[in-house]
Amino acid sequence: MLSICPVNRGGWTRVARTGIVAPMTHRFPIRVYYEDTDLAGIVYYANYLKFIERGRTEWVRALGIDQSRLKREEDVVFAVRRVVAEYHLPARFDDELTVETALKGLTGARVVLEQRVTRGDALLFEAEVTLVALTGAGRPARMPAELRRALRA
Repeated sequence: MLSICPVNRGGWTRVARTGIVAPMTHRFPIRVYYEDTDLAGIVYYANYLKFIERGRTEWVRALGIDQSRLKREEDVVFAVRRVVAEYHLPARFDDELTVETALKGLTGARVVLEQRVTRGDALLFEAEVTLVALTGAGRPARMPAELRRALRA
């Protein structure tokens, strides 16, 4: 489900009573399983990258974008070009987390996202992720106009 509210230039802000996060943020729930943790029951650091990948995939799906069709018909795929991450607090076995994904920037061949992992009101992890459009052969590609419109919606 895509949750949208007006853009807030001040950053990530909860809108009163709605639980929606600005700007135009998609929320995806995740539970921490035993396999996600180390012997101490704390989420292994690399698993946050898996969590935000799932959040991005569900964000794209919620926008109505079929990535399989995009590859098959347009020969366009996405690859992570850059991740800047910051870890704030640990998640633990059986925690209920939320992955928040919001569009930060968009060009003809690049998408920049802000992603956060929270537990309730506590911020655990945040990242800025840059994706680039490529052909199936790995060459730079321009995103189709329809796709850019969907991402801006």
